[in-house]
Amino acid sequence: MNKIIQVAGIIDSTEVKMLMGLGVEYLGFPLRLPVNKEDLSEEEAVKVIKKINSPHKGVLITYLDNADEIIGFCNKLNVKVVQLHGKIEIEQLKLLKTLRSDIEVIKSLVVHGDNFLELENMVYSLSKWIDIFITDTYDPSTGASGATGKTHDWNISRRLIEISPKPVILAGGLNPSNVREAILATNPAGVDVHTGIESANGRKERDLTLKFITESREAFEKLEK
Repeated sequence: MNKIIQVAGIIDSTEVKMLMGLGVEYLGFPLRLPVNKEDLSEEEAVKVIKKINSPHKGVLITYLDNADEIIGFCNKLNVKVVQLHGKIEIEQLKLLKTLRSDIEVIKSLVVHGDNFLELENMVYSLSKWIDIFITDTYDPSTGASGATGKTHDWNISRRLIEISPKPVILAGGLNPSNVREAILATNPAGVDVHTGIESANGRKERDLTLKFITESREAFEKLEK
């Protein structure tokens, strides 16, 4: 599969246009969050997602844990990719995939210090019912499991990538300065960035985004050689 570059925390259609122009395939919209503030309302997200055209994809990023609610929300937003960032019972994942096999499911693996064994169990137990995993960083000071701007131990991500039967995206504190090193250290199926390409006003900055993409692609090409 092609290497994935995902940008999360889309604010408006101006960002969508810029990111699509730079070749970002996955555009993430964090909504219905237990912590952190949404970047835009659900009604605004519906309008912005209409601007996304193939091969680019809108991604619902959410902590919902009920298959029917997840499907309903995907229908409202008109997206077919969902990133599940909270805990979810395997029966709900089975139901989600049974009811809507066309929805691409990305499941988070949130690194808390050294919880490799717990995450390893998740990889083995959930792989049949998801399409992609994504590693991310837990911030104990806020309780956030993403958009923390903090990295985690890439050795844990590397080990998860090595054992996972499904592709794994690397996330957590990535930015244009460290993404090359992160990719070379872990060999992921893709990378995700949120706060690492934002300026002080919280908007995605074109130059930072372009540098992130360039550094990522060069690192992926180096690994392929």
